[in-house]
Amino acid sequence: MPRLACLILACLLVAGFTSLPGRSASLATHLVAPSGASPLLPRERIDAAYARLPDRRGHVRTRDGVAVFWSALDPGDYRLRYAWERAGADPEQFRLALDFSVPAAPAPAPRGTVVLLHGWMMDGGSLLPWSLRLGEAGYRTIAIDLRNHGRSGHAPSGYGTREAADVVDVVAALRARGEIAGPLHLMGVSYGAATALFAAADPALRAERVVALESFDNAGAAIRDMVPHMLEAEPEAWARRALQHWVRWRTDASTLDAAIAQAGRSLHLSLDEVDVGAALARAPACVLLVHGAADRHVPVAHGRALAAAAPHARYVELDGEDHLSLPMRLDRLAPTVVDWFDRPCARTALAAR
Repeated sequence: MPRLACLILACLLVAGFTSLPGRSASLATHLVAPSGASPLLPRERIDAAYARLPDRRGHVRTRDGVAVFWSALDPGDYRLRYAWERAGADPEQFRLALDFSVPAAPAPAPRGTVVLLHGWMMDGGSLLPWSLRLGEAGYRTIAIDLRNHGRSGHAPSGYGTREAADVVDVVAALRARGEIAGPLHLMGVSYGAATALFAAADPALRAERVVALESFDNAGAAIRDMVPHMLEAEPEAWARRALQHWVRWRTDASTLDAAIAQAGRSLHLSLDEVDVGAALARAPACVLLVHGAADRHVPVAHGRALAAAAPHARYVELDGEDHLSLPMRLDRLAPTVVDWFDRPCARTALAAR
């Protein structure tokens, strides 16, 4: 059984999802905040890599009182050696090879600063390959652990809205400390991509360019798309397979609607009104949207809806890439991403006049 789907199923069962009266309530609990870290994240390898790196780190307390963790890495010749490949037919099984060298020379002046925002159940360390690759391209990177993730504190989730306010506060504090050097850019993945687009719409952030990988367009719609897909996986063991079928049978459209509504009441936020496209349309930054054509977690229709909401944005769709593979494909994406950050942003200049 795919590891991420297995985790989702286990969470539902532990929470009492098998109890008919509480099945929407237990699902709502997991929509309110992540229940741990994704098993896709090689935590030990990332921690070991950071132990070798001369990064600077700390916490910023935001306007909501959330202690948000950040880690800054300066540009340099890291001699990144990175490879990714699928480990079989299962899209959630893959192999990573990651190695690098610590630069011997002093860090050069950054060409700009890129704030990296991770996906749901991940943390800033999950984007370490991008930190190193962008560092080689001359950029300082600042990886942030969003609220309820990694080393950051806990507070009501906002599906990108409240997290964006945290990002604005962290950037303001780091700008005052001199950590933001040169033009400011954002790069986010999935949940982090939606956060990046909400943050970019706030003029206080003063972001020039944004790269949003596989963002959802509407939070409620994304949940309705993702949960049924997560429950499609077929376990190998017959007992787990029977249980999976039973849970899938119990998770119908009305269950999802009730869970989304209950999660919204808990968060004091209507998830069906979390409109990323509207934020994107307001953003003065130059935005690059990227979506995998084979994405079934957040289907490609979300990417196309975002592109339609903001004709000024550039939209790239990659054949053969799904929600899990797309952010790993530095071989396909890094040249485009670096080129995007390297260009001057005429839209920002016009908005500033």
